[in-house]
Amino acid sequence: MTKLIGIFLILVLLISCKKETFAPKNGPWRAALELDEGRQIPFLFVYNSDNTLVISNGEEEIEVTDVTLAGDSITIEMPIFEGVFKGIFAEDSIYGMYYTPSLKRKLPFKMKHGNNTRFRFSKPPSVEVTGNWETVFSPNSEADRYDAKGIFKQVGNKITGTFRTTTGDYRFLEGAVQNDSVKLSAFDGAHAFLFEAKVTDSIMNGVFYSGNHWKEPFTAKRNDTFELPAADSLTFLKEGYDRLAFSFPDVNGDMVSLEDDAFKDKVTIVQIMGTWCPNCLDETKFYTKYYNSNKNEDLAFVALAFEYAPTEERAIASIERLQEGANVPYPILLAQYGTSSKTKANEKLPMLTHVLSYPTSIFIDKTGKVRKIHTGFNGPATGEKYDEYVAEFDDFVNRLLYE
Repeated sequence: MTKLIGIFLILVLLISCKKETFAPKNGPWRAALELDEGRQIPFLFVYNSDNTLVISNGEEEIEVTDVTLAGDSITIEMPIFEGVFKGIFAEDSIYGMYYTPSLKRKLPFKMKHGNNTRFRFSKPPSVEVTGNWETVFSPNSEADRYDAKGIFKQVGNKITGTFRTTTGDYRFLEGAVQNDSVKLSAFDGAHAFLFEAKVTDSIMNGVFYSGNHWKEPFTAKRNDTFELPAADSLTFLKEGYDRLAFSFPDVNGDMVSLEDDAFKDKVTIVQIMGTWCPNCLDETKFYTKYYNSNKNEDLAFVALAFEYAPTEERAIASIERLQEGANVPYPILLAQYGTSSKTKANEKLPMLTHVLSYPTSIFIDKTGKVRKIHTGFNGPATGEKYDEYVAEFDDFVNRLLYE
């Protein structure tokens, strides 16, 4: 009997150990979202022993802690954003589908352990793309055309950088140059970007892919002196207005407006944003850090969220996820759900000439007058431009505070 009990305990121990150790291998992984026409949007991550992972895009690192294993099934939920990977795993591979539920989008993916090369290349570069590039996206479409500024740094085959636009930037892009071909990608949990281009005589011609749902051409030329229009010159109050007015609910259903005591006689920053928007997240992180580092009873922030989530409940859940994930100390109000349409957003704020971008920030002085409207946000991926904005923001807010 004693012998049988001993055998039983050994079997239980072996089974327990097997369950405990059956997980994806630790270390570097390469993931690829599969697009049409055989293209991929690759990104890199490190899988840790505590079943967390860290995604990298250039200098950016995104920690993912919500990983669930059940048998050979794995679910990876992205922080803050609603993107989720669902797949089947072995120790050195994961295959499945990536979902964005509210937008009803999905992409197949595959992940492989042990590979830390985003784009595979076998030949050296024949071009040098370091520098600034004057860029036009959708150059042949009057409706979709917009300007951008490419900012790149190349070391050997590797390239990092971003495209700045009047409404924000395309995040931390990372890629490779082989012969005269350039490839760049980024994945941040909300957007999956791929840029492919050919470079000839300081001219770049390429195509931008955002998942499988958007594709557009772009062209660029070297121009170290090129600058985009000033972000403070794109959106205004309509003639006859000098104030902003709104009344939207917070996550508890309580109505909040600029007439409330919380904003009375205070410098107030109103942030037009969406929880689905990576540039908005960059701005929210900056505002959170600024708010916590510059405690002042005469300064207030409030965000107006324009959500594409199909129901009010799901929109509020997205707001709460952002508030918790980024430790946002100021109120985020639900301005709209069911669509992120800027036209619809403008209907909610009819005193503005237009809502051109998520995010947009409105600076209000202590008397309640709008003093400046800033379109877009240059995130950390833009380097010096981000540093310039941080300094300009601090200077302008302090001037309003001391008036």
